[in-house]
Amino acid sequence: MYKLSGKILQKYADVLVNFALGGGKGVKRGDVVYVVAYEYAKPLYAELLRQITKAGGNVISHYLPNEDNNLDATRDFFVNAKERQISFFPSKYFRGLVDEIDHYIFIISDTDMEALKGISPKKIMARQKAMKPFQEWRDEKQGRKKFSRTIALYGTKAMAEEAGLSEKQYWRQIIKACFLDERNPILKWRHIEKRMAVFKNRLNRLKAEKMHLFGPDADLWITIGKKRKWEDGGGENIPSFEIFTSPDWRGTQGWINFDNPVFTRGNFIIKGIELSFKNGKVIRAKAKKNEKFLKEMINSPGGNRVGEFSLTDKRFSKITKFMAETLYDENIGGPYGNIHIALGKSYHECYDGNPAKISKKEWQKLGFNDSAIHEDMVLTRPMTVVAHLKNGKEQTVYKNGLFVL
Repeated sequence: MYKLSGKILQKYADVLVNFALGGGKGVKRGDVVYVVAYEYAKPLYAELLRQITKAGGNVISHYLPNEDNNLDATRDFFVNAKERQISFFPSKYFRGLVDEIDHYIFIISDTDMEALKGISPKKIMARQKAMKPFQEWRDEKQGRKKFSRTIALYGTKAMAEEAGLSEKQYWRQIIKACFLDERNPILKWRHIEKRMAVFKNRLNRLKAEKMHLFGPDADLWITIGKKRKWEDGGGENIPSFEIFTSPDWRGTQGWINFDNPVFTRGNFIIKGIELSFKNGKVIRAKAKKNEKFLKEMINSPGGNRVGEFSLTDKRFSKITKFMAETLYDENIGGPYGNIHIALGKSYHECYDGNPAKISKKEWQKLGFNDSAIHEDMVLTRPMTVVAHLKNGKEQTVYKNGLFVL
């Protein structure tokens, strides 16, 4: 295991506790923070608890074993569970948990990159569907501005190997990406957010009706939709350099091929994804690896529709390597930045108004997608994005990894 200095761990936890949560304001006295981490991330887990306590917060923690040769609890569950067990959802427990907590921190630290290899995709999709209310309750509370969350990464040997890097090289990407090599990482994050807000605000002022993505790997039309706004990471992911919206799924037309693999939360690796859309839905899906899982995901309710469209400017991101983790790969800077879309659930925070006042029927009428999944798919090759405006004009907004508006 690569050993981090205590100073880096302190800075990392400080960013997550005192910047990423609370819309940049951090944990306040009396706040309840739900921390989910695996044993491999124990050093960061311990520092998080320390920082939360120092901030005056209270901790509810869920500390789990990582997969190894002797234990793989998640795989064992899918191998042995019957249908009724896969669909079991402890509603009283999770309802109480959501009511209790103010913030949520999740630390990724995968030690087996294909832990569920050979498991039926139907079982995995069924489990995601069963757990959907937990996500919906958090979203509803977040819409009332009573809840915040963040996801971060603790690098493992398995993840580094999948990315073709040493653990030291892998962690160097994490440290640079999160500005942990800066004297004051939080100050740096605030500076980056201000720079990103310039482009976010310009996109919002455009009031574009459609976006046309084109290049060697795509010819895709995205309909922005009514009452939409562009958002940026805002701490919900650390790191996050993306500027995104949740478009009207009904207007997606064309095709796109993705050069980055998808690493699902079930530890399935899907490579070489090619998608074609017509009238907002996926009509053709191919993959060079795990195509069966891709198609099962697409066949799940709402899984064949776009829930997010995102652009990353390479000037903001210090991620320069493939990281074998979507959290980082969807924020890569590299030579051409990245464009990504997500199949599945839309983000209600991209509604230009108060999401707490919108009914389920109204979300559907606006073309916000609803699904138990949200799978990001990333393209890092040269691309151009042209906005088609309500006045009939066109404006190039993004080209080869840079915002140009």
